[in-house]
Amino acid sequence: MSAILAVDTTSENGSVALLKGEAVMEEIALESSDGFAHVLFPALEKLLARHGMDWRSIDVFACASGPGAFTGVRVGLAAVKGLAEATGRKVIAVSNLQALAWFGTAPLRATLMDARRGDIFGAVYSAALEVVCAEVVMPLEEWLRTLPAGEMEFISAGISLEVGDGVRDPVKQAPRLLAGAIARIAASRLEAARDPAEIDANYVRRSDAELRWKD
Repeated sequence: MSAILAVDTTSENGSVALLKGEAVMEEIALESSDGFAHVLFPALEKLLARHGMDWRSIDVFACASGPGAFTGVRVGLAAVKGLAEATGRKVIAVSNLQALAWFGTAPLRATLMDARRGDIFGAVYSAALEVVCAEVVMPLEEWLRTLPAGEMEFISAGISLEVGDGVRDPVKQAPRLLAGAIARIAASRLEAARDPAEIDANYVRRSDAELRWKD
C-alpha cells in the first residue's frame, strides 16, 4: 500500500495531502499571505505527525507542476525534489490542468485556468485523464474555437463561464484545493515516478524575464 505526499503551491490556494493506498487520509489548505515557502515544511511535518508517519514513510512524492504562478511552481517543485533526494524516493509531477480534469464526469473534460493578460491556460482530457488537446495559453474565445466535437464538460478554476458562444453545458467550478486530486492521479500513475533531477516545471508560458530577454 503506497503512501503519497502531494503538494500544490502554484496559486494562492495552496494545499497538501496525504494518501495511503486508495484513500486520501487528509487534505489541508496552506494559509499564507506572502507565499508558501516558509509554511510548507511545517505543514507537511504536522500532517505526517498526525498520522504517525515521517518522511521515510512516504513511498512517492507528488507535486503540482503548473501552470500557475512561477514562484509558486518553483517553491513546490524544489521542496518535493529536495525531500525525494534526501529520502531516496521518486517524484510524480502532475499538471494543474490534469488535476482539474479529475473532478469531471464527462467523456471529454475541457479544463481552464486564468493565465492573466487576457489569456487562459486550457487543455482537454479524456475520462481516463489522457491528453486529447494539448495544454496551451491563448485568449478564451480563440481556445474555444479549437475544441473538438463530442460530449464535453468544462471545468474551471476561478473563471466564470456561461453556456453559449462556444461554451457547452455543463460548466463546473473545481474545488479550491487540488493536492488531493494530485495525490490520486499520482497513485494511478506510479509508473510515471521519476528521479528528482528529471522533474521539471510545466509553465506552458515563458516567464516575464524570459520574454524580456527574448525581446
